[in-house]
Formats: sequence, structure tokens, C-alpha cells
Amino acid sequence: MNIILLGPPGAGKGTQAQRLVEERGMVQLSTGDMLREARTSGTEMGNKVAAIMDAGQLVTDEIVIGLIEEKIQHGSAGGFIFDGFPRTLGQADALNELLSRNGAELGAVILLEVDDDTLVKRIVNRAAEAAAAGKPVRADDNEESVKIRLMEYYKKTSPLIGYYYAKGNLKTVDGLQSMDQVAADIEKVLA
Repeated sequence: MNIILLGPPGAGKGTQAQRLVEERGMVQLSTGDMLREARTSGTEMGNKVAAIMDAGQLVTDEIVIGLIEEKIQHGSAGGFIFDGFPRTLGQADALNELLSRNGAELGAVILLEVDDDTLVKRIVNRAAEAAAAGKPVRADDNEESVKIRLMEYYKKTSPLIGYYYAKGNLKTVDGLQSMDQVAADIEKVLA
């Protein structure tokens, strides 16, 4: 089964995707991870991605779609988890085309709903904890960048909620619950 995890930055998409990878053998396609990987690659594309991310903006559809297409072409028996993709209606249409070309379809779209103030605190605290533990901290995990990322998310990504609702794929999960409860609710959607 191929699924999309929707929700603003810091909603727990990556955490829940990792659980699905471990428990169901799915392959997580995290655009955030792919973009961070590209960012540190030192390539021309990586430098372009770095400049966009440092400004707290979203990268272009063309860049993201190219990265996703490379991964989809390798296939996955357990299905894919799209984490942070699609972010726009254009990307949603491109994903439909990519899946169709590869003989696959979308099983569910799971929206992790969270409160914005809680999100900002969660991300800033995550960065502070990482720094205190000597772990790497994302350059854009500060309050100002997070608020810019949230604004971009709402402007560009919220139309996807109506898009997938109209298609009958959308399921909502309260992302402020414990990680285990969120995972249990996602499992009910996938059952």
C-alpha cells in the first residue's frame, strides 16, 4: 500500500513513517531527508536547495518531483510512504502520474493535525535537546524559520486537504496524542 502522510513541519510525519517502515516493511520517501541529502552533496542542485532551505522556503516542484521519481523507479514490495510530498496540487497530480506509470496507486492520505503554537515549541525544543546532546541541529529549526515554514505550508499545502478529501482518500489523526496513540490510529486507517 502506498500512503501519504500530510501535516505541517514537526507534526510527527517522520517519526510515524519510521514506525511503518519497521513494522510493515514500507519504504519511506521523505522529501525533507532527500533535500537535506542533496543540500550537503556539494552539487549545483545541492547548493540551490541549500539557499532555498536556509531562507525557510519550499523548493520548486521540479526539484522535488525529480528526487521522488528517482526513488519510485526502484520500486518497493511493501509500498511507499510519502512524507512531506506532495506539498502542492501540482505535485499531487505529478504523484498520480508517477504511480500510474509504475502500475501503482495511492491507498490512503493521513493528515496529522496539530496546533501551531505546540508545533513551534516542539521543533524549537527538539533543536535545543539535540544541541544539548551534541547532535546535529537543522539550521532551520529556530522559531523564525519554523513560522516561515508554517506559513508556506498553509499557503501551498492546505489545498491538498480538500483535494484528497474529494477523492475519498483523506483520513485525519490527532497528531498531539502520544506517539503510540498516533501510531495506533494510523494502524486503524491502514487496516
